[in-house]
Amino acid sequence: MKSLRRRKFGFGPLTVLAGLLLISSILRFFGGPAAAIAKEVGDFRAAAPGLSAPSECTPPPDIAAVLAALADRETRLAEQEDYYAKRAAALAEAEKEIETQLTALVDAEEKLEATLATAVGAAEGDVSRLTAVYENMKPKEAARLFETMSPAFAAGFLGRMRPDAAAKVVEGLTPEVAYSISVILAGRNAKAPTR
Repeated sequence: MKSLRRRKFGFGPLTVLAGLLLISSILRFFGGPAAAIAKEVGDFRAAAPGLSAPSECTPPPDIAAVLAALADRETRLAEQEDYYAKRAAALAEAEKEIETQLTALVDAEEKLEATLATAVGAAEGDVSRLTAVYENMKPKEAARLFETMSPAFAAGFLGRMRPDAAAKVVEGLTPEVAYSISVILAGRNAKAPTR
């Protein structure tokens, strides 16, 4: 192993760099050349009151045309941006209104479905009660009523009745009416899909 040698304290490159940075910060702190130049310019303006701040220079015609076109384009872009901002606000308002209307439509649909379900349930209850009445009637009296009904209407009730009660009612019907009702009952599910 090499033995470590002690270095003697001296002015190396890092020490010189640190010194320069220290001197720079001291000069900046106390004003330095920039403050002197600013003071001289201020004194010069005070000594010559006729001089004013430099005014805007007039550009050459070709550059002036480009600047005018750019200013015109900037104006048009600002107008378009304003138009699109207004349109986006109008679209957002319309979207909000559509959402409100869709919510109202869904609520109305749900109420209508509930009303229809109630109506269907009530109608089903009425038909079931009427079927029970026909089942509990004397078969000959029920047959006279079924003779006056249209065959499709009568078939609907006979199809819902208990088989023994329906058989007794059909016994009391004329052969033509019994046949019509039987054909309707037999063909009721003929068009139903088999698979």
